[in-house]
Amino acid sequence: MTVIYNRVALIGLGLIASSMAHAMKAEGLAGEIVGFAKSAETRQVAREIGFIDHAADTAAEAVRDADLVVLAVPVGAMGDIAAEIGPHLKPGATVTDVGSVKQAVIDAVAPHIPKGVHFIPGHPMAGTEYSGPRSGFATLFQNRWWLLTPLAGHDPAALARFRSLVEGFGAKVDSMDAPHHDVVLAVVSHTPHLIAYTMVGVADDLARVTDSEVIQYSAAGFRDFTRIAASDPTMWRDVFLTNKDATLEILGRFTEELFALQRAIRLGDGDHLHAYFTRTRAIRRGIIEAGQDTAAPDFGRGQPPAAKG
Repeated sequence: MTVIYNRVALIGLGLIASSMAHAMKAEGLAGEIVGFAKSAETRQVAREIGFIDHAADTAAEAVRDADLVVLAVPVGAMGDIAAEIGPHLKPGATVTDVGSVKQAVIDAVAPHIPKGVHFIPGHPMAGTEYSGPRSGFATLFQNRWWLLTPLAGHDPAALARFRSLVEGFGAKVDSMDAPHHDVVLAVVSHTPHLIAYTMVGVADDLARVTDSEVIQYSAAGFRDFTRIAASDPTMWRDVFLTNKDATLEILGRFTEELFALQRAIRLGDGDHLHAYFTRTRAIRRGIIEAGQDTAAPDFGRGQPPAAKG
């Protein structure tokens, strides 16, 4: 691959940003990568790992002369960071973000982007339950979707350039408007995470009165919930506060479905349960056929983990 951006600034150095850096270095997509994190310890870890070329002491320093700026901080912090870096952005630069909520991020960031700088909101649909600079790896985005929500009047050349970077990571790219994105994510990510957090909380309450047997004898289903609920709490707090309307709408629909299943169990309606489970099992098969997960035993978790920096 050829260099797409001469200088890239990563604001935030967690899983997504560090994985982007690893991928850019592996594929030769960036000339220089500068990173900034609020924590001096995080900046030092990034230096030691070596996925950035330089660690800046401030966000303003990091974005100076950058061709691409990636905002990889919790969505609740996006506005403050944008206000800080706005006056220091180079004309012609592109700013993107990796938040899983788009309308709230657009509302917070766009007012601080100066004229002549391109803002392309984005969301990589990839991740693990791990966070921090040590968690990143170059193949995180391979065969995963990277959703873009371009603003009205965006520059097609800037969008095409950024899209080529993402495709260089091995990701698949799609575009949609921000409100639609937020509803889709409420279904496929935000509400499932909230349900997982809730179920783990219920188990924790039960464990206190059963000598932790719920934890000791947890089966695969509960282990999946704990894996999801291990995600970064700050990030998810901000997600639910900024995508409140869409999440509450989907939670309402979920509650209706749950009540229908409760009634079927209470009445012993096996036909309803069997038909429901058959229909929903087809969703799982569709996800596997789309290449978004594996049918390997134990979901492939017994396989060696992807190499990390």
